[in-house]
Amino acid sequence: MIGALVGDIVGSVYEWDNNKTTDFELFQDSSKFTDDTVLTVALADAILTNTDYSIKLREYFLQYRRAGYGGSFIKWANNMNPQPYNSYGNGAAMRISPVGWAYNTLDDVLGKATEFTAVTHNHPEGIKGGQSTAAAIFMARNGASKDEIRRFITTYFGYDLTESCDDIRPHYDYDVTCQGTVPQAIVAFLDSDGFESAIRLAVSLGGDSDTLACITGSIAEAFYGVPDTIRETALQFLSADLKKVTLDFTERYAVCCRNEVLHDFQ
Repeated sequence: MIGALVGDIVGSVYEWDNNKTTDFELFQDSSKFTDDTVLTVALADAILTNTDYSIKLREYFLQYRRAGYGGSFIKWANNMNPQPYNSYGNGAAMRISPVGWAYNTLDDVLGKATEFTAVTHNHPEGIKGGQSTAAAIFMARNGASKDEIRRFITTYFGYDLTESCDDIRPHYDYDVTCQGTVPQAIVAFLDSDGFESAIRLAVSLGGDSDTLACITGSIAEAFYGVPDTIRETALQFLSADLKKVTLDFTERYAVCCRNEVLHDFQ
């Protein structure tokens, strides 16, 4: 899941000041983690401790109130009896990456992605955003090719992945929906030739750049791994608590390289 955090931190600088090229400094003094990182680590913590995700979401929100949450989530987190609010926002996909690592069958990944997403984002498009991202991570870490990932995501979820980043970039604008973020993030991964390339392509599309790069980074990590220098730099931006959970989760679930193909993704 560290790939998701890298994408969030790198993209944070450009969320409100888009950079439509791949030529930029990866980490800057103004780089920071946002709600994307906080809620991703909250899910990792919930999985590690077998705790209700709703409880962890509210716990992390209270600890990191200034991380940049959306208005609907803030209302949900401040409610003593929070209920799903039919969201199809891209928050469903940006926080889901731990699921792609923690479960060992595609059916389990899809089921758990639904379960964890639906505590807030129970709109069908929100569920689809969470499921598709988790599925792509699971497939990537289990040796699926990019063509297999593209074919599965297109067939199962109906996302159009035919445009390249160069096609998307000129007309792409700020969009916080799953349907307006997840396909573009997946394309950035598919067009890339390495982890850093994937992050740069995602940021270069513009829009909600931290979340775009967070989703792209989560898949790219599972396919390529994260270079040590990028990993260590990103960890320096985290609080001690976020870093500990991230490292604990990585030690238990993540691998340094791709597994051999374990499943037939035809």
